[in-house]
Amino acid sequence: MHRRHTLLPFAAAALGIALFSAMDAFMKGATLAVGAYSAMMVRSLLGAVIMFPLWRARRGAMPDREALKLHALRGAISAAMAVTFFWALARMPMAEGIAISFIAPLIALYLAAVVLGEKVTRGAIIASLLGLSGVVVIAANQLGARNMDGEAVLAIAAMLLSAVLYAINLILQRKQAQIASPVEVALFQMSFSGLFLAVLAPWLLVLPGLETTGQIALSALLAAVSLMLLSWAYGQAEAQALLTVEYTAFIWAALLGWLMFDEQVTGATLAGVALIVLGCWIAARQGRPVHSEQTAL
Repeated sequence: MHRRHTLLPFAAAALGIALFSAMDAFMKGATLAVGAYSAMMVRSLLGAVIMFPLWRARRGAMPDREALKLHALRGAISAAMAVTFFWALARMPMAEGIAISFIAPLIALYLAAVVLGEKVTRGAIIASLLGLSGVVVIAANQLGARNMDGEAVLAIAAMLLSAVLYAINLILQRKQAQIASPVEVALFQMSFSGLFLAVLAPWLLVLPGLETTGQIALSALLAAVSLMLLSWAYGQAEAQALLTVEYTAFIWAALLGWLMFDEQVTGATLAGVALIVLGCWIAARQGRPVHSEQTAL
């Protein structure tokens, strides 16, 4: 019975990560077609449309003022995080982009020390140094392969900025979890992200065609289903028990990048992701929650 109790959350989390990876692939295709801003704005609005009936079905009530302020803040940060993430992902192989984004939880260790007053341990420092080394290995390989191309530098910088924004997102997520359900968080995060992005629509919005709209709609649905699967899984099992599932995202990213975009995975990328994953594993051994950035997208 205990084995079944452990396997079900593991399977749900594994499926959730796989669906999130497929969402990344469809969003990369949409970003290549209409740009990261337009793809993310349309997806936020479609995601809110998908989540609203679920929220109402659970008899969701309008959050109070303090909760709305927190939802709005996280929505703004999520919008910037997602646009920079998908902009960068459209300009580098999926496996490399996902690998670099894995450093976000390590950045969160230091932000937690500043914002929440948590102690930065020796193990956390070692973990962050390993993660940073992994990013350097991947970035050096990426820049070397493209002969220091300016766009490659910007793509890596954008992915690292996205990781920093996600680390801030993690801190806010802890506060949100105390006052709102996962369905409420998802609905209002997507709604506020869409509203903030809509401010720039007169200047930046590119209306997607039918095929691209289908890709974005599918990505919104995948994100919604994945979020619920992961929320259920982490409610049933300890975060450390599900840690290894998070890193299957790299496998899916490599596979989908190869199938959909003819991308190759280099030895340097594998070495870099090994260093980053080792760093996150050390951090998790100290009882710190570690989640990949894509699960917030």
